[in-house]
Amino acid sequence: MRYIVVVIALLLTGCSVFVPVTAKFPSVPDTLLESCPKELKTIDGDKVSIIDLTKSVVENYETYHLCAEKTESWIEWYNIQKKIFEEVN
Repeated sequence: MRYIVVVIALLLTGCSVFVPVTAKFPSVPDTLLESCPKELKTIDGDKVSIIDLTKSVVENYETYHLCAEKTESWIEWYNIQKKIFEEVN
């Protein structure tokens, strides 16, 4: 009978051990934190028409602004989520 009481006491004390669980916010790949490339499209050839020049300028502006908006939005979202995560934990 004593052994049963000792075994039950040991089992109950084993269940009362507190193990802290800490969650770690996942890190983001470095490629997603990089800024957009600064290289612009160029026009090849000696003579440049105004149409080719306009197309090149429009493509450069469009490419850069889309990439910049996507990158900046991603970085802002990630930083906000990380801050919220750290405040909760």
